[in-house]
Amino acid sequence: MSDVTHEIPERIPVHIVVNGVGHTLDLVPWTTLLDALRDHLALTGTKKGCDHGQCGACTVLVDGRRVNSCLTLAVMKDGAEITTIEGLAKDGTLHPVQQAFIDHDAFQCGYCTPGQICSAAGLLAEGRARDADEIRELMSGNLCRCGAYPNIVAAIQQAMGRP
Repeated sequence: MSDVTHEIPERIPVHIVVNGVGHTLDLVPWTTLLDALRDHLALTGTKKGCDHGQCGACTVLVDGRRVNSCLTLAVMKDGAEITTIEGLAKDGTLHPVQQAFIDHDAFQCGYCTPGQICSAAGLLAEGRARDADEIRELMSGNLCRCGAYPNIVAAIQQAMGRP
């Protein structure tokens, strides 16, 4: 048997671009993307819900794709572009999904709303949803304890430009 030891570095530099701004963070290897965003960058719009990837409150866009940030280690996203709820609006204009959520009152307590909106923005970019049933299926990873689902679907349909 060899006496080879494998040392885990105390901290690893991770470079990420968040909402268009580059950051280099020195993180312990087990830091989730969610904790990096909330605890190291003070971007608290992304919510910690279940911490098991089942509720979608932590959904952000990583290189344009929907990701549960509570299940993603930050070191795995070195070099990635991340968009949080704070980065969706551009030049003072709300993202179409954000405006549609307001127009359709698609939230009640609001806790799930950032994850719902980020997921919906990713869904629009994917271009796979054609009707309400597909929206419901593709958004099924985002839970709303208040039951605002009909308004959420209507908001997404508005943002898609569909009745």
